[in-house]
Amino acid sequence: MKKLLLAAIFAFSSILATAQVKTPQASPSSKVEQVVGLTTVEVNYSRPSAKGRTVYGELVPYGSVWRTGANANTTVTFSENVKIEGKELAKGTYALFTTPKADSWDVIFYKNTDNWGTPEKWNDADVAAKVSVKPESTNRHVETFTISVDNITNDNAVLSIQWEKTIVPVKIEVPTKEVAITSIENALAGPKASDYFSAAQYFYQSNGDMNKALTWVNKAVELATANGKEAPFWYLRQKSLIQAKLGDKKAAIETAKASLAGAIKAGNKDYEKMNNDSIAEWSKK
Repeated sequence: MKKLLLAAIFAFSSILATAQVKTPQASPSSKVEQVVGLTTVEVNYSRPSAKGRTVYGELVPYGSVWRTGANANTTVTFSENVKIEGKELAKGTYALFTTPKADSWDVIFYKNTDNWGTPEKWNDADVAAKVSVKPESTNRHVETFTISVDNITNDNAVLSIQWEKTIVPVKIEVPTKEVAITSIENALAGPKASDYFSAAQYFYQSNGDMNKALTWVNKAVELATANGKEAPFWYLRQKSLIQAKLGDKKAAIETAKASLAGAIKAGNKDYEKMNNDSIAEWSKK
């Protein structure tokens, strides 16, 4: 009987050890991802509910920095440089903090995103952008805290912070024209030296057409030296390997010597050794 009791206790303990209790979050997490023009805006945040409480002025005090949501930092990510209410903000991920007031809100984009709630020690150097926004009242009651990206055009949108009967609209301007023009100019200019080099390298590594690989690496060297610059020694190294694979050891040695000279000048011991080893190997009769 004692053995059975011990076995039952052991089995029950094992069940408790492996059991996972699942309950809903009081402030469930949410993610918003929106493309504005050619810029992706992503918001990750937690959503508390009012539950009959007065939010602003009581649950969220006026005049104090607020985490702007619940739990870990609310974060906003921009794939391109943007303007927030006219102020420049570099692309990247920021914690979103606010200081609610009756007639205006401070909206802060903070570089340190690893806080639970507000930072234990506030660092002004981490403030990437701070703007003042006038809150708007609405007759519609917003029960659950909401952040959305609204009023979208090719050039701007509104980051809308909503809760209770207050909406805080934060204007975002995105560089659609600049990104589009750069993309068009790059496409019309054709492949870059690095594109030709990557293509040649891939064909060499995958045993593709070595004649095509040689054509492309030659084009890479040509573009890289167009403004009187020296050919990158790693381009020449790749060219020598392709020439050797094509059976042209004489040309491969000459190219490897040029790569060796560049590697020595740059102080790159790895490429210096690789070229010396290859020259020795290809020089054998």
